[in-house]
Formats: sequence, C-alpha cells, structure tokens
Amino acid sequence: MEECIFCKIINKDLPASVIYEDERMIAFDDINPQAPVHVLLIPKEHFPSLNEIPEEKKDVLSHLLIKAREIAQEKGIAGRGYRIVLNTARESGQDVLHIHFHLLGGRQMTWPPG
Repeated sequence: MEECIFCKIINKDLPASVIYEDERMIAFDDINPQAPVHVLLIPKEHFPSLNEIPEEKKDVLSHLLIKAREIAQEKGIAGRGYRIVLNTARESGQDVLHIHFHLLGGRQMTWPPG
C-alpha cells in the first residue's frame, strides 16, 4: 500500500527505531510512547486489520506474539508484566490501517484501559 505509513517503514522509505526484523515482520519503538517500553510489531504483508487476515495466514499472528514475548524478555519487562494491545478498526482506536500489536510495559498498567 503506497499511502500506508507502516508499509513505508517496511520499505525503508521512512525511518524507524527498528529493534527486530525478519522476513515476515518488523518491530520498532513507537514514536509516541504510552509507557517506558512501547514497541509496535507489524507483519510485512499488508492487512488493514484483524478482520482482513485470511485463515491461511493465521500463523502471522502467532509469529508476532511469540516475538513480542521475546522482545519483552529482552527489554526486561517479562517478569514484571506487560500488555499486548491489538486495536481493530477506527472505533477501537486503530489509527493506522495496517494490523499491528502494541507491546507496552515498564510501568503499572490500569484497568479498564480506556
């Protein structure tokens, strides 16, 4: 998607503070962090939201989640706790229409989240 900001980051057309990348995904620090650790994990294949991931691509989700767990360990927040957020569509707060997980940690989280 030419206009997708995350696709531009994947294609290296926009800079990002990348902390992990492989052939299927990229993870980078959020430019507007909501916690001391705030990492975005996105698949390199463009899917607007969870609603558009076909059944045959469901392994994308598990790959992102396993990497989120590993990044939480590397960032030193795994033992204390962390939150994974996946917003789906505009009303949930999804601003960029490219599926992505937020990994948040390093502070006490509150409930309900908002």
